[in-house]
Amino acid sequence: MNAGAIPADHWTQDSEQGGGRIIGEGCHFIDLLRFLAGAPIESHTSVAMKSATGDTVTINLKFADGSLGTVHYFANGSKAFPKERLEVFSNGAVLQLDNFRKLKGFGWKSFKKMNLWKQDKGQVACAAAFVDAVKSGGPAPIALEEIIEIARVSIEIAKDCQ
Repeated sequence: MNAGAIPADHWTQDSEQGGGRIIGEGCHFIDLLRFLAGAPIESHTSVAMKSATGDTVTINLKFADGSLGTVHYFANGSKAFPKERLEVFSNGAVLQLDNFRKLKGFGWKSFKKMNLWKQDKGQVACAAAFVDAVKSGGPAPIALEEIIEIARVSIEIAKDCQ
């Protein structure tokens, strides 16, 4: 994640008002890795670059199924470099997603690449699933326990990075 710099006095950096960038934005990448692993986070470690904001950090996650995940959340990169990249390594194959627009496959027999005309981070589908669950009285699209888990882990990591 090439998050870009935000001044230390910006409201998003305030732990009381914005929660800080790991809680406010980095949490979404922790949640994404949790979703992809399909297993609870068993442990986490983080290393932050010394700064007033603690928003240049590497987060390592270990999941209950043995999967590993790493989030590089960097506020010190160039604006010329793409903002978001996801790489998934599994069973001798790799998927690489750039800026939620270009997906490349390596080691997949029937898949090489896919390009979207516009970026799709899933917010519309997520909101629609929530509204449908409320309207129908069905289960929430994301279990409350999982939401609490991601919030807890994000808060712990943010504290570690101070």
